[in-house]
Amino acid sequence: MSVSFSHRVEALAYDVVTGIMRCLPFAFVSGLGAAVVKLIGPLSSKRHIVETGLRTAFPEKSDTEIKALVRAQWDNLGRTFAEFPVTDRLKPFEKNSRITIVGLEHFRANQPAILISGHFANWEIMATVLTQSDHTVRITYRKINNPLIDARVRKQREAYGTKFLVKKSSHAGGRELFEALRSGESIAILNDQKFNTGIEVPFFGEPAMTAPGAVRLALKTGHPLLPMIVTRDKSRFTVTFYPPIELSKTGQRDADVLSGVKRVVAFTEDRIRENPAQWFWVHRRWPKALYRRQK
Repeated sequence: MSVSFSHRVEALAYDVVTGIMRCLPFAFVSGLGAAVVKLIGPLSSKRHIVETGLRTAFPEKSDTEIKALVRAQWDNLGRTFAEFPVTDRLKPFEKNSRITIVGLEHFRANQPAILISGHFANWEIMATVLTQSDHTVRITYRKINNPLIDARVRKQREAYGTKFLVKKSSHAGGRELFEALRSGESIAILNDQKFNTGIEVPFFGEPAMTAPGAVRLALKTGHPLLPMIVTRDKSRFTVTFYPPIELSKTGQRDADVLSGVKRVVAFTEDRIRENPAQWFWVHRRWPKALYRRQK
């Protein structure tokens, strides 16, 4: 991919912001990000996407409750973006860490596993835990359009241990994940965003295209589908590993995949209901028609 002038300007701005953040304490950086995005978020084009998503998922909530959730999710989003440049400071397995780990026994007892999660709180925290654990975990990623920023992000992830990145939505990436499992390594996939070539299943009652790859790998390899989630309390985090999701194995491949995807989506919905402001609502999860309908 060629590097344009705008790519260079964006990369320069990224470097300036990152340099400033790295001079500040973690908690201050987190709070600063929250304050800034709570100011600019409501002025952005993403505001309608956020409000539509929350009203779709929680039709029973009043306007006042929706407005409070909108504001709270800007807080979470600002913290998440601001924390990224200093994530390498976090050591989840050291004493007095900002990260509390719950259910680690599920992770240790189910190796190798297909770990699935979503864009909750600061999702980079989950990668920090996985890559600093005693087990090798390959983590999928989506390449950033700006190649200069993509290189910087990869380097920053390597700083806290994430060295095994597999490109999403590619044949080579899928083969690499399969080979990793065969060699005894775990893999991790964020499974909650729109996937145009996936399977249509209800998400909070509305049809949504959903990636079936993790379920297909679990059915094909027999390795457990292990969900995990991160939640936050300001600049402190809890990473929770859950027991494996049980999959139907009737021998009817398409039906078993569909059933498994529905169970994964149900798990995601339950976690969103527990902490609705900590999910990534700026993503357009449903078809565009739904968002036009609610304008």
